[in-house]
Amino acid sequence: MDFPLFFKALVIGLSIAAPVGPIGLLCIQRTLAHGRTIGFLSGLGAALADACYGAIGAFGVSAVVSTMVAARVPLALGGAAFLAWMGVQLLRAPAATQARAADDAATPVKALLSVFVLTLANPMTILSFVAVFASLGSGHVGSGSGAALTMVLGVFLGSALWWLGLSSIVSMVRHKLGARVLQGINKLSGALLLGFAVFQLSTLLSR
Repeated sequence: MDFPLFFKALVIGLSIAAPVGPIGLLCIQRTLAHGRTIGFLSGLGAALADACYGAIGAFGVSAVVSTMVAARVPLALGGAAFLAWMGVQLLRAPAATQARAADDAATPVKALLSVFVLTLANPMTILSFVAVFASLGSGHVGSGSGAALTMVLGVFLGSALWWLGLSSIVSMVRHKLGARVLQGINKLSGALLLGFAVFQLSTLLSR
């Protein structure tokens, strides 16, 4: 294994996962509602999606890139609709049910798949991976399966490490928060998710 390349890809995976957006917000909210395992699996869904897009970029599959970019509008609309639905569910959840997630993501499979699909709904991520991998300067994009697999593995593990750390930190404080605080966090999360959905839709309409 090319360890310098692996660690560069690991840092890329961490940097892609670290910015707090709708995925990070979902991971935090689900960790507070269900605990570290569900929160981590939600983040792991994003890591798997990053790995899929990373593989497309690393192997230089131009036909897939073109197809996904061409379908960016319906995919983005679907992602915005899901975010809006999540936001409404969290805003409408009564105080008595704050201990469980408003989107019924208490099972590991639901937690992972929902975020996996939501992350895949942003096909422009492919172009980011293509650009980032090319900038590594080693000429590996599309030129060697060993190097491509190394980069994909690094991106996946870097992203997964971030979600494990985030869910672990949030789980340490969840039992110290009262019902009123958790309710407030859910309401704020719902409003922010609605905001992300509106922003995504406005970005599409402005093109």
